[in-house]
Amino acid sequence: MESNTLHRGRLIDHILLVVEDFEASKNFYTAVLSALEIPVITTANEYLLADELVVASRHSPEAAGKLTGRHHLAFQARDRDMVDAFYHAALTHGGRDNGAPGERHYHPGYYAAFVLDPQGNNIEAVYHGKAKRSAGSVAISFTQ
Repeated sequence: MESNTLHRGRLIDHILLVVEDFEASKNFYTAVLSALEIPVITTANEYLLADELVVASRHSPEAAGKLTGRHHLAFQARDRDMVDAFYHAALTHGGRDNGAPGERHYHPGYYAAFVLDPQGNNIEAVYHGKAKRSAGSVAISFTQ
């Protein structure tokens, strides 16, 4: 039996993306989350868990065969280099360019990269400048 710990933030408990091609999505998210230094847990029943993010096969029991729509999801990056690493990992593992790393007009210092995951969701890594999260995470430990 393996022990795992998930970290939950303050605003969102979790986001579930239901995907058609779980293997392609697992490959993509494992690579981009590794570039962001976010640990990934893959379960035997076609789930990928990474803190607040859950990626599940449409064939998983909870999805009941229903795909979710197109989503935009943004990950926090520690610095610009981490945004760049995310972008390159995504393109190498099945992602498609949707905006190369660079400054955006949203606010001064907004440095981001956008990619489309294998399902077509718009996935972003963003660095807002030196800052700390407003709240720590809550650790949830479990054994599977």
